[in-house]
Amino acid sequence: MKAFLYLLLPLGALHGRLVDVELSIAEQPWTPGDGLKPVPSLTINGSIPGPTLRFREGDVARIRVHNRLAKEETSIHWHGLLLPNIQDGVPDLNTPPIQAGKTHVFEFPLKHAGTYWYHSHSGLQEQRGVYGSIVVEPKSGESAKADRDHVIVLSDWTREHPDEVMRTLMRGGDWYPLRKGSAQSLTGAMKANALGDFWDRERSRMPAMDVSDVAYDAFLANGRKSISLPAKPGEKVRLRFINAGASTYFYLESATGPLNIVAADGPPVRPLEVKRLLIGMAETYDVLITVPPSGQWEVRATAQDGSGHASILLGEGASHPAPEIPRPEIYSMDAHLTAAMDESLQSSTHHEPERPLSPYAKLRALKSTALPASLPRRAIELRLTGDMERYIWSFNGKTMAEDGVIKIKRGEVLRLELINDTMMHHPIHLHGHFFRVIEGQEDAAPLKHTVDVPPMGKRTIEFEANESGDWLFHCHLLYHMHSGMARVFSYEEQGPNHQPKLGEHASDPLYFMADGTLQNHMSMGMLTLMNSHNDWFASWDLGFHHNEDIDHEHDVTSEIDLGWKRYFNPNFSTLLGGRFTNRENEEDRAFAGIEYRLPFLVESSVQLDSEGDLRAGLGKSLRITERLGVFGELRYDTGSDWEWSAGADWLLTKPFSLITQYHSEHGFGGGISFRF
Repeated sequence: MKAFLYLLLPLGALHGRLVDVELSIAEQPWTPGDGLKPVPSLTINGSIPGPTLRFREGDVARIRVHNRLAKEETSIHWHGLLLPNIQDGVPDLNTPPIQAGKTHVFEFPLKHAGTYWYHSHSGLQEQRGVYGSIVVEPKSGESAKADRDHVIVLSDWTREHPDEVMRTLMRGGDWYPLRKGSAQSLTGAMKANALGDFWDRERSRMPAMDVSDVAYDAFLANGRKSISLPAKPGEKVRLRFINAGASTYFYLESATGPLNIVAADGPPVRPLEVKRLLIGMAETYDVLITVPPSGQWEVRATAQDGSGHASILLGEGASHPAPEIPRPEIYSMDAHLTAAMDESLQSSTHHEPERPLSPYAKLRALKSTALPASLPRRAIELRLTGDMERYIWSFNGKTMAEDGVIKIKRGEVLRLELINDTMMHHPIHLHGHFFRVIEGQEDAAPLKHTVDVPPMGKRTIEFEANESGDWLFHCHLLYHMHSGMARVFSYEEQGPNHQPKLGEHASDPLYFMADGTLQNHMSMGMLTLMNSHNDWFASWDLGFHHNEDIDHEHDVTSEIDLGWKRYFNPNFSTLLGGRFTNRENEEDRAFAGIEYRLPFLVESSVQLDSEGDLRAGLGKSLRITERLGVFGELRYDTGSDWEWSAGADWLLTKPFSLITQYHSEHGFGGGISFRF
């Protein structure tokens, strides 16, 4: 079948202009400037983002993608374009990965107009720079006329390698929230008059909430923190916004006044004025603004968590900055849970909250998008589920590796009920199809390829299964997709024995962690090899004791555990392992046990060992300020009686903290704690 499609593709050139494009993906040092040092990055034709690819509706694109990487394979997905399945660019699933040193030729017709983009679907390469923009001009010209046309690719930039970002997210911790100014603490809650919310959250066993996952070094527009675009007074300017961020939603707002939305995810919509526009990862919006008589006017793209922004400057002269957008209320659960109420209010009135949701309820297609009533209908409920602490993201509680395929029939209409059971936004993208976003618009429901599902909210979308093959469906927050929030819609016509090649999107990779303390009186810590539900660990508890019988001699008492922990959910895990010790009157032994989280985030554990001894413990940590934390642990062992410790730590950098601790067996001391 694929070979037959390859034979058909060149025939398309007879009916449209053939446009040749060369794209070269290479690794080189790169920086967005503004004092940020270059880091090894992935560029397309030497730049980040890659070049804008411009076509006209009806053209045939022939794009040669050259992989100039030394060892790494790569890929390109043509996001939002309707094209033959084999050209979609998802490695293994649709298109062979492009091996190091090789070239792959894509060829497909441009069947519809609009603003789209392209990016890698290999590993976390999108975060490193493999993305660019696509503009397909309509045959008959744009329905919304403008004097100028600018493409603006928004993105987020980190000097960390994204593999390290992913490992940090798997481990959890306070460093990213601290860097972003969103770390929660007891004194912070007091200052925000939110102590009740703070303790309510702890009592309900919920970790501290955040709006986004990663602390970024910069937010970019066309690869820079600030760009100036030509525009003259009185001109109407079309700005084609593309959110190519790996994990950042942006609020768009202009100093010139309201943004006039004229297209969403490519297709045109009835003009809609909004003061402030939320754009999720992978979404595109075309907006029109009119340049005032004099001055330089800012259009600002502010990260949803308030940690930074990118600036687009239009015109020349006196500066007119865009308004500041209020930061989120990180301590209030109500602020997150009332999002759906705010959306209902703004859809029925002219009320627009300070931090609005996506404007789907007000968007209207230019013509009817209703699907034929004669087609069979099927509803599928997909709950968006996740575990921020363990960083497992999924649909209906299962990752891509656990349940990766949804079978569909050609000719049916699929209505998807997307129900978000998490406290984060999720931009959900369907490959190879447009879907209708159902928000009460009836026949005028807009067509999109990506939809934002807000925290604890719901979206309804529907599409006609009018393609063939296998098509990816996933959260476009890169690290969520990478940790399991994806499915494949697989057409049944491929046969009952067909199994899609899920490739790396169904992997469950292992990550190595090292956490511990090195103090003058003791050392404790753990080495862990972990994936989504399993820890293989080696832990140590060493005490350094002065031997009074021999000057300058010290005894070292040790307890070392080797074992396996099975993680079921944030509140429950099981343990199985062996304990090796040189403590007096104690023997090596095997053990089994459970760990359970109690209200107020108190960690409890119970273990039974092969010597017949029972060990039970309680532990609690609490952030007093953003950098200062306190902790304590109480343990009882039927073989060794009571043991307890208490201490404090001061967060210095991502890997290191200062620590002081009293331990009932090892005494008082201090040193450093480390995390790698």
